[in-house]
Amino acid sequence: MENTQHNDHNDDHIAVAHHPSYGVNILVWIGLISLTCITVSVAGINLGSLALSVALIIAIVKSLFVINFFMHLKFDNKALKIFLGICVITFVIILLLTFFDLTFRT
Repeated sequence: MENTQHNDHNDDHIAVAHHPSYGVNILVWIGLISLTCITVSVAGINLGSLALSVALIIAIVKSLFVINFFMHLKFDNKALKIFLGICVITFVIILLLTFFDLTFRT
């Protein structure tokens, strides 16, 4: 008798990486360019205390585009999405604490 090991596993269960089409990538790129133009335009407008909030909102939208499409998180497993969510929540808490500190300084 031979002592050979047989691998009877079927490779059908291996996840295949899904990538968006070139058209989707180009649309996301155009969206990022448009949001950058909006950011530059808004920077020229005197919005007072809203300027930082508007810039942060635009930056968040741009980062979501990059994370979901260019970094392929949209097509990844849930564990990475949960980990990213925890990191984002931690970042938001730190950011809010920083804003509260700046607000209550005399």
